[in-house]
Amino acid sequence: MEQKPLDMLGLDNILLLDRTKELGEPDVLYAFALDELLCRTAGKGGPSILHIWRHPKGFVMGLRDSRLPRAAEVGRMLQEEGWSTAVRNSGGAAVPLDPGVINLSLIMPKPSVDSFHFHEDFERMYGLIGAALQRTGCRVDKGEIAGAYCPGEFDLSINGFKFCGIAQRRQTHAYIVQAFVVAEGSGEERAQFVRSFYDQAASGADSDDYPEVMAGSTASLEQLTGLGTGAGQAFVDAIKQCIVSQQTAEGIQAAEERLVLPTKEQVREMAGMLRSRYAIEGLQ
Repeated sequence: MEQKPLDMLGLDNILLLDRTKELGEPDVLYAFALDELLCRTAGKGGPSILHIWRHPKGFVMGLRDSRLPRAAEVGRMLQEEGWSTAVRNSGGAAVPLDPGVINLSLIMPKPSVDSFHFHEDFERMYGLIGAALQRTGCRVDKGEIAGAYCPGEFDLSINGFKFCGIAQRRQTHAYIVQAFVVAEGSGEERAQFVRSFYDQAASGADSDDYPEVMAGSTASLEQLTGLGTGAGQAFVDAIKQCIVSQQTAEGIQAAEERLVLPTKEQVREMAGMLRSRYAIEGLQ
């Protein structure tokens, strides 16, 4: 399927929540908890939101990663090194987060309770990211990249190097499409770091239980495009321009009137619930 034009993606009058400057929150689950609460609100008539965020030093595992024989032990080692660790409730596998990684959470209501348009929702995020990078002159491809960390059908790549992975979380009445975009720094170093995690955490596991990560599979937008050392902010600006181009004054006013943001206390309470629900035995 070809990438759809921006005006055919159904991104009309989405509100922007840019938290990329908020790097003081130590818990990597805070952003996921905020997504969870905003998704509940969207399912009850609240507005669609694009949440853009970063984290200073987080390592997020997938559910399968959390079941590896030494996941708890390696998780404790990461925590001792200053990493905030967590298991996410969306799909995907292990991902390191740092200020050079831009995270996008597209939160939208489902058209109906029995809506299962998984691919269409992934396509929406793919189209948005492709539109944001159109000015770089780089073609954004989709499809699993062999050897990349957090591999999947909707890996996004440029010239064969993965720079983005997409996962999804679905509630009864709304859904979240989450993308991590490696914007700055070395993609190879991040891949080596994830490879090291699996080398330790998967000791004794079947090779089918975790991805085989190769260092030469991943690169950043800084490395792949002409955006340079400011690739992260340039990408954020381009994403925001795409969203704003689909807004109308009347539509945004109506969306803002339906917006109810959770308090920090509510978000932290949800983060605690998620950590308890998806905890790795022996690791808190």
